[in-house]
Amino acid sequence: MSIQFIASSKLPTPFGVFTMHGFEEAGTGKEHVALTMGDVSDGEPVLARAHSECLTGDALFSMRCDCGYQLEEALRAVAEAGRGVVLYLRQEGRGIGLLNKIRAYNLQDQGADTVEANEQLGFGADMRNYSMCQPMLDQLGIKAIRLMTNNPRKVKALSDAGVDVVERVPLEVGRNPHNDSYLKTKASKLGHYLPQGDVPQSDDRPLISHQDDDA
Repeated sequence: MSIQFIASSKLPTPFGVFTMHGFEEAGTGKEHVALTMGDVSDGEPVLARAHSECLTGDALFSMRCDCGYQLEEALRAVAEAGRGVVLYLRQEGRGIGLLNKIRAYNLQDQGADTVEANEQLGFGADMRNYSMCQPMLDQLGIKAIRLMTNNPRKVKALSDAGVDVVERVPLEVGRNPHNDSYLKTKASKLGHYLPQGDVPQSDDRPLISHQDDDA
C-alpha cells in the first residue's frame, strides 16, 4: 500500500505527552495516525498496539465492546514503559464502517452474535486490512514490535504484511455484563485468547481521570 507521511505534532494526554504522526493513503485519502513516546528508532523491539477505530467504544464510552478499554490500556502501557507506539487505523466496525456497524448492532439486539450480524449484512466476520502498518512503522524507524493484542489473526495479518512481530503481549481488559457474550464470541469464533472467568457485575466503566494541574 502507498501511504504518505503528512506531519507530526505533540499530543498531551492524561497518560503523558505523545508525538502524533499523521498519514494518508494514496488513492483513497483515508487518514491514519501513529502515537509514539520515547526513542522508537533505536532498533530494539517496540511495545505496540494496532488499534482499529471504534467511535462507539473509543469516544462514546460504549460497554458493548472492549475497544475503548483496550485503547486506554495501550496508551497507559506505552506511557508506563516510556517507549512505544499506538497505530490508530481508520477501519471502523472491523472494516465495515460506522453505519453498517450500527446495522450490525441492531441485528445483535435481536439475538445475532457479532459474527452472525456481519455475515447477515453480507460481510465477512473481519474485513480489516493491515497493509498500511509496515509503511507507517518504516517512516517511524521501527524495525520490530511487541504487539499488544489478544487476536492471533492480527499477529498473522501484520506478519504477512511484513511487520516483524517478535512477541504477543496480552491486553485483557474491559469485560463487563454488556460485552461478555461479545467477548465469548470473539474467543470461540475468531480465536481470540481471552479468559472465561466470572464476569464483573459492575456496570460502571472507569473513565480516564484528569488531574488538576494545580493539585
